[in-house]
Amino acid sequence: MSAKKSKYDKAYLRIAKEWGQLSYCQRKKVGAIIVRDKMIISDGYNGTPSGFENCCEDEDNNTKWYVLHAEANAISKVARSTQSCEGATLYITLSPCKDCSKLIHQSGIKRVVYHQEYKDCSGLDFLRKAGVEVDLIEDLAQ
Repeated sequence: MSAKKSKYDKAYLRIAKEWGQLSYCQRKKVGAIIVRDKMIISDGYNGTPSGFENCCEDEDNNTKWYVLHAEANAISKVARSTQSCEGATLYITLSPCKDCSKLIHQSGIKRVVYHQEYKDCSGLDFLRKAGVEVDLIEDLAQ
């Protein structure tokens, strides 16, 4: 990876991390940024759908089933716009789950850069099998 590419990857991941702080979820705050042609075309964080109360966990501190993941929110925003994810890069603070990996592949995203691994790596395995480039960047310092 070139130094310039690495510098931009880290910057976009830092933006995703900051965006994740907007989440109302208590257990995990995850942020996502979609970049195409060096422009941010969408963003998202994990949370409840529009119009629902901003409470992600139930009384037992389990995540409610209808909470959307950050990447699903970001991809959904693109679907409601005039933009396309075709050939884009997804920057996300936590590697995608298997369900979101299907959305990523189907949306045309060609690269995923993430900061931390999710407990289940089957989503990453699926993306690699689908030909999506996957990169882990742990150190976000410039």
